[in-house]
Amino acid sequence: MAFTMTDFAAAMERDGPMVGPYLGQKQPGSEPKVFAPGSVSAKQRDTNPFFSPDMSEFYFTRKDPDVNKWSLIVFKQIDGHWHESTVGPRIWRPLLAPDGKTMHMGKYVMTRAGAGWSQHRVLDPMFDREDWGIMRLTAAADGTYVLDDYKSGDVLRISSLVNGKRTKPERLGPQINTGKYNAHPFIAPDGSYLIWDGVRETGYGNSDLYISFRDKQGRWGKAINLGDKVNTSAREASASVTPDGKFLFFNRATKDNDSDIFWVDAKVIEDLRPSNS
Repeated sequence: MAFTMTDFAAAMERDGPMVGPYLGQKQPGSEPKVFAPGSVSAKQRDTNPFFSPDMSEFYFTRKDPDVNKWSLIVFKQIDGHWHESTVGPRIWRPLLAPDGKTMHMGKYVMTRAGAGWSQHRVLDPMFDREDWGIMRLTAAADGTYVLDDYKSGDVLRISSLVNGKRTKPERLGPQINTGKYNAHPFIAPDGSYLIWDGVRETGYGNSDLYISFRDKQGRWGKAINLGDKVNTSAREASASVTPDGKFLFFNRATKDNDSDIFWVDAKVIEDLRPSNS
């Protein structure tokens, strides 16, 4: 859906001046903070945040409790100001590929079409299986895919490009697929780490965010809990890292069983990175 001048005028009146990087928000340190309270993190259920590679677009999904309807929302930077519009209905948990031209939505995909997006289509027959439940698919710059599967034990799978051909998605090892639940993966653009939410007996309560680093031989390391500054007794989920590598974004359930979007300095990731990765 293209962002029209009518949209621009309406957004100017509604949003007011949101100027500068990261929607003009004061940047957090080592303690996670609610992102853009009142504009992004509002009374609705706000989840699944991510920026475009050029940092000029910020996407997230929102559930309107009055009509019980999910939408994909975007804030675009236009002439220095950020303004909100609706891309369309939410389809699973969307995530942009590093090329900025491909929007993955579970087993579906849509591509840039002028100022908007194409209609969604099935990514590939390989992923169009009735026995798989893909909520989120994430892509690295080299074409590696990591996807979740809620129909087959809440596991994560990986698929690579080898000589230009897509490999069959295979379950990742027990260092990642352990516990009661593993979902909503995010792979770093360079493929060096993977973040996802999972439920384990050693966690802080509900689902926590975990990270696994890839060593120089391409092996995935053990899952590391992102710690008690990021994870709480509430549900943390759907992480992404800004394309500039500076901030970790995720959503956290509120006491009213809604969700707000949080961000924190990505140093929390680097502090956990092993020396061999």
